[in-house]
Amino acid sequence: MTVMDTLKAWASQLKRDGITLWFAGRHPLTPWHARALGIFVVAYALSPIDLIPDFIPVLGYLDDVLLLPGLIWLAIRLLPPVVLADCRRQADEWATSRHARPVSWMGAVVIVLMWTGVCVGLWMWLA
Repeated sequence: MTVMDTLKAWASQLKRDGITLWFAGRHPLTPWHARALGIFVVAYALSPIDLIPDFIPVLGYLDDVLLLPGLIWLAIRLLPPVVLADCRRQADEWATSRHARPVSWMGAVVIVLMWTGVCVGLWMWLA
């Protein structure tokens, strides 16, 4: 197996785990802390706006390469095995039946509000 095949398999698993967290957020047996982190991760992952815009050199892709996979890994680790198995099954079924990627506009709103708060805070500090 080449390095490129390994990276493709890892990216595919990461994509599936993102959808798994989407289903885990609605699962009744998901603990509150795992649900809260999972909803945050899914909203951020599916948001059309990044926390750090991609046009910023190096830092723009840092959240996509390090932050997001780390948060997905942590959220998956917090799920009970029964919930994880059920949600992965649902994610696999969803992936085979639909081809469009879901989008989280609520995640985009949260990121815009965060940047607005940072800009207002910086303006108040400098003024």
